[in-house]
Amino acid sequence: MSPTDISGCEPHHLWDPTLPPVAVVEDGDEVSATLREITDDQITPSATSADLVRLDLSRLYPLLGPVHVLGADVGDTVEVEVLSARPKGWGFTAVLSGAGLLAEDFLAPHLHIWDLAATGGTKARFGDVATIPLRPFPGTIGACPAVELPAPVLPPGHFGGNIDCRDVVAGARLFLPVQVPGAMVSIGDGHAAMGDGEVCLTAIESPLDVAFRLHLHKGRSIPGPQLRVPGPLHPGLDGGDWYATMGVGPDLMAAARDALRALIDWMVHEYRVAAVEAYMLASVAAHLKITEIVDAPNWVVSAYLPLQIFEPST
Repeated sequence: MSPTDISGCEPHHLWDPTLPPVAVVEDGDEVSATLREITDDQITPSATSADLVRLDLSRLYPLLGPVHVLGADVGDTVEVEVLSARPKGWGFTAVLSGAGLLAEDFLAPHLHIWDLAATGGTKARFGDVATIPLRPFPGTIGACPAVELPAPVLPPGHFGGNIDCRDVVAGARLFLPVQVPGAMVSIGDGHAAMGDGEVCLTAIESPLDVAFRLHLHKGRSIPGPQLRVPGPLHPGLDGGDWYATMGVGPDLMAAARDALRALIDWMVHEYRVAAVEAYMLASVAAHLKITEIVDAPNWVVSAYLPLQIFEPST
């Protein structure tokens, strides 16, 4: 049986249990979609940083769906098996005023357009500084929450949604608790590559062709999103060196910011990039990790950066 294609449906921008489904599928059915990037076509390959201040924020995070899974009841689990994810030739990374982990450090909007086709769709160049391996995935997948009033896509919740997990790649299986009859699954927010943390708010945001299969687990109840992901977690990078900076203190958010600021400073010194460029590179390639959370009162967050991205492109 051919996949159910929901690409032509009008996107929605809110979690709303009253939305009619765009498709009704059974356990094991396949769905395909072409996802718009997060601005809903407001940013194009010819856009500039000036276009960021003109964004209609109500159009951010367009989602395709909802898809009704027959037999899904409240308390069940729906599994989203990602079959494929392919970016469509271009993407962007943006720094927006008042957003991101270091919002107070970077006040001016900044936009970088990526060419994702020039190297065959497997990696993308950041000027003459770095090469980023592509690892495409949808940043937002959710089984509609049981909300009384329509709710914005941000933030994520126990139902899933905008979890921005870089490991929901082809071959991964994402498990979500069902909160409304039919599960009412929606998907969006295509990413071509991202670092754990997505520190500047954006990854390599890209239109994305995806295919996924929906499975229903009757009688299985889970408290929040769970994931089975194929390894390795850092394909193409695990064989090289990494550089890590650490933030230490009693507040994990403050420690994360300290680690990130130190990593940005190091990139600026080591590779002579502008601070905002280092910030964007961290968002698409660096990985925030909790290094230690048991030695009260201070915890450690580390920002790891693969040094292979700075090797000459081949």
